[in-house]
Order: sequence, then structure tokens, then C-alpha cells
Amino acid sequence: MEFWKEHVTLRIILMAVLAVAGLAAVITGWRSTGRLSGLGMMMAGTGLLVIALWIYNKPFERPRKKKT
Repeated sequence: MEFWKEHVTLRIILMAVLAVAGLAAVITGWRSTGRLSGLGMMMAGTGLLVIALWIYNKPFERPRKKKT
């Protein structure tokens, strides 16, 4: 968790690249409506957007309490 707090520039670049690639994949898949490959592209794009959100939220996680 500390890694993402210390490397802010890397985090921002990764989020930007993943967001642009995800949006491009979703739009490309949307254009091929009716094909299974279009659905796969949209799902891959959605996955990239979810990963970008995960990277964004990672530094704000609260540490879990250990059970004793």
C-alpha cells in the first residue's frame, strides 16, 4: 500500500494509460455490435477501467485490523 503513496507520478501515468486504453476498447467494441469479438472488446475495456479505478483507490485503503 505504501508503494502507491510514494510513486504518485507512476500511479497517475498508469491510470491515464489504462483509462484511455479502456475507453478505446469499449468504443471499438461498441462499433462492432452484433459480433462476439465486439462483446469481448467491451468486456476487456471495462476490465481496464476497473483496474484504473483499483489503482486510484489503492492509496486510500485503511489497514485491516489483525485478528488475535
